[in-house]
Amino acid sequence: MTVDEQRAGSRVSRPEIRLVRRGFTDPAQAVRLLAGPGLEGLADDPVLLDALGATADPDLALLGLARLLEAADEPDRHTLRDTLTTSKPLRDRLLGVLGASTALADHLARHPHDWHALVTFELRDMHPGPDDFLRALDEAVRSDGTGRPADALRVAYRRCLLAIAARDLTGTTDLAQTAAELADLAGATLQTALDLAAGEDPAAAAACRLAVIGMGKCGGRELNYVSDVDVIFVAEPQEGVDEHEALKAATRLAAALTRLCSDTTGEGTIWPVDANLRPEGRNGPLVRTLASHVAYYQRWAKTWEFQALLKARPVAGDTELGAAYLAALEPMVWQAAARENFVADVQQMRRRVIDSIPATELDRQLKLGPGGLRDVEFSVQLLQLVHGRTDPALRSGNTLEALGALSRGGYVGRADAASLDAAYRFLRSLEHRIQLHRLRRTHLMPTGAEDQRRLARSLAPLINDDTRADPVAALQREWKRHAVEVRRLHEKLFYRPLLDAVAELPAGAAGLTPDAARARLEALGYADPAAALRHLSALASGVSRKAAIQRTLLPVLLGWFADSADPDAGLLNFRQVSDALGRTPWYLRLLRDESGAAEQLARVLSAGRLAPDLLLRAPEAVAMLGDPQGLVPRGRAGLEQEILAAVGRAETAGAAVAAARAVRRRELFRTAAADVLGRLGDDPAEALDAAGEALTALNAATLQGALSACTAGWEARHGDLPTRIAVIAMGRFGGHELGYGSDADVLFVHEPLLGSLEHDAAKAAQAVCHDLRALLAAPSTEPPLEVDADLRPEGRNGPLVRTLASYTAYYRRWSHAWESQALLRAEPVAGDEELAARFRQLIDPLRYPGVGVPERDLMEIRRIKARIEAERLPRGADPTTHTKIGRGGLADVEWTVQLLQLQHGHEFPALRTTRTRAALAAAADAGLVGTEDAAVLDAAWVLASRVRSAVMLVRGRPGDSFPADARELAGVARYLGYGAGHSGELVDDYRRTTRRARAVVERLFYG
Repeated sequence: MTVDEQRAGSRVSRPEIRLVRRGFTDPAQAVRLLAGPGLEGLADDPVLLDALGATADPDLALLGLARLLEAADEPDRHTLRDTLTTSKPLRDRLLGVLGASTALADHLARHPHDWHALVTFELRDMHPGPDDFLRALDEAVRSDGTGRPADALRVAYRRCLLAIAARDLTGTTDLAQTAAELADLAGATLQTALDLAAGEDPAAAAACRLAVIGMGKCGGRELNYVSDVDVIFVAEPQEGVDEHEALKAATRLAAALTRLCSDTTGEGTIWPVDANLRPEGRNGPLVRTLASHVAYYQRWAKTWEFQALLKARPVAGDTELGAAYLAALEPMVWQAAARENFVADVQQMRRRVIDSIPATELDRQLKLGPGGLRDVEFSVQLLQLVHGRTDPALRSGNTLEALGALSRGGYVGRADAASLDAAYRFLRSLEHRIQLHRLRRTHLMPTGAEDQRRLARSLAPLINDDTRADPVAALQREWKRHAVEVRRLHEKLFYRPLLDAVAELPAGAAGLTPDAARARLEALGYADPAAALRHLSALASGVSRKAAIQRTLLPVLLGWFADSADPDAGLLNFRQVSDALGRTPWYLRLLRDESGAAEQLARVLSAGRLAPDLLLRAPEAVAMLGDPQGLVPRGRAGLEQEILAAVGRAETAGAAVAAARAVRRRELFRTAAADVLGRLGDDPAEALDAAGEALTALNAATLQGALSACTAGWEARHGDLPTRIAVIAMGRFGGHELGYGSDADVLFVHEPLLGSLEHDAAKAAQAVCHDLRALLAAPSTEPPLEVDADLRPEGRNGPLVRTLASYTAYYRRWSHAWESQALLRAEPVAGDEELAARFRQLIDPLRYPGVGVPERDLMEIRRIKARIEAERLPRGADPTTHTKIGRGGLADVEWTVQLLQLQHGHEFPALRTTRTRAALAAAADAGLVGTEDAAVLDAAWVLASRVRSAVMLVRGRPGDSFPADARELAGVARYLGYGAGHSGELVDDYRRTTRRARAVVERLFYG
């Protein structure tokens, strides 16, 4: 028993079971209708009952038939009854329409004689064309005796629509034929409306020639049952008529045509005429001359406007003018792919469409959502625009025709094209059935079970599953199956044929020529398509398992690479990683089975140089991309434990430090990859802080391991170390604000053990710290860690390591104001903890003086700052974009915050922090800085820090200014959240943000 029978079984009597088994859901009402006027004597007719049961909704079909018979006059009622019982074609057409469309049933109830339109199409091969529709509409308008030609046009349009729907619902036409007939009917309607407008305004008709260009689905002859009809109007003056007067006349005709089709009367609306695809959209003139159209598209048109012209077709009005319009504009369409940022523009358009869909509708969208009709159209149009320049066979405005041409030309594989064709036909047919029910413009799957049951029964021939048991479930499965397939092919389609051009595939396989593949790569944004083709050949050629898996992966990977600022680098890096790991079983399995890992790898490899360089030094780090916790930076304790264990296993200090550096390299990649992929936090400032903490913990653990290794190395040569050593982090290291290119600024302090000679202790400490710095910076496959001790007393002229007593004497006697300022960010990070705590006790009175900053020291700090600005800016550097010492940059903000700490740290404990942002927030809380000023300084500091991180991630080497190379600048902009083509906005935003910060610094720092 079916679901419908189970639902109905508890509420029907035995005589009604036969109706339930035929698909009726309200058998009681059906019995009443069959016994009512017009249907008497037909209640026991099994042929009629079977025909009703074959419709999408038997209850709806029976109700519509009863209404039609009741509305018909007596002679026509008898004719209809006789024809119903004797003519199967008419019976199937009429009941098919009544069971699928309440709107057309309403039309027949108002105009019962229109059922005769179904009789005229009994031959299965009789499909009307534009001229047939035009004659039918024209005859109806001319024979109208009511004086309301607009209503006559609407009635005639619905009569033609009735015949189209009948052929569609009975399978006499397929989707492509139905959509073409609807477009032809739309063209005939526009022509009839134009003729009516000309008849009402003969002076306008005599002054101009007007052509109506169909756009969108009307132009592509793939129209829906209910859709806006997109048009463009082009006009020329008749001989001897002033151009201005002719355009005014043409505008009156175009406006009248629009009203006739779009306005609602007693017979409803035909459809809205939408002219917003014209140059300048709704802000532009409704009608232009041909020369004006050409001038606009030559100078001002955007990428999407050329994409829209792909479907342009004259549909009404002056045929010669329409043909001239196409001849003038078509060459521009097929050169659109050569425009700068073409692919980025098209991709951005698609993203905007998806982003504009309300979240509540996303899962119900047949047209715009992922896996919907627009994905098919987007893919096909993009391929057409790229390859149609050199292949005229692709220049069709019809989606299915273009898809077939792409398949025949080898741009899309035959299997993929067939799958996409089937999915498109199903989704469009589903959309048609939904719209046909009430003749309303919608692309949403209805939520009601009865609506979905009607759709499932209507589409049963297109559904692979058996729809009899549970039609709704079968429909849902088929819809989801096609949507998933469309989404998969959409992601693959644009890229897959490249592989066929370069891989050694079996004979007969479809493939692009090298020239076509190169054109595709250029359109995607690859700067060196020849090199890209070589990489693809190396990756995808052959019959090995590695090549087979990579052939499967590359179509999607190419798309991810193309979405980055440097597709060439992404592809090259992927080839290098695959060359290193391609024979490793877990690597291929990871990429094949973990789609998230493959996407993350593509994003990381194409985001810049730093992360790929780190990965290529040890490609096995790819494994962390497949681990849910693989991109979570590790804390200091876990890192130190691993590094010390690795150091303890090494036989020499050099090997031990190398092991520590290997751990650091891997963890640098983890943090950089997490940063690139946006895993460190949703808020930019939060992500910046997380990166700073991760890098600080990593460098601190590395220093601890290196100190342990060098101490052990010294002791292996000389015996027990005669002193204790502590490492004090300074600068951004001490502030937990390290960037990827930051050195590790430190101070080394030691204290001889009891009974040791100070000279011996100093010599030993000097040797250990020297070895530590040398081994961490030594040339190696691992990235170096430069340990900079230049902030020590007397700078690079002073001893590398001092005793705590020496520091005490120096700071008491010789310390300068800038040294107290530098100590604000001093924080112990490695070595002897008790010694480090005593060093902190020593420096706290210096960095948080109880009397604030004397005027003499304040003048010195300001003088030094001004001197740095004047003398240390690199020659040729732009002070408005230098992130470190430029206007409103890091130095401006940090010196301002540090001055507040020196002045007020003794009063407010919250100011006693090494972190810039925390100190700034504390100053604001204490009322030392206005809330708005603090926000301005914080925003500038965060932005400048993020720019420096981005430069290092993109270029692979540190830099304090924006890159001069356009691709590198685009990569920096992408990291900072700016879309393709918006690098200039980043620079403008940076200048604006830092300019505001500089104004605050002028007031707070310089007074």
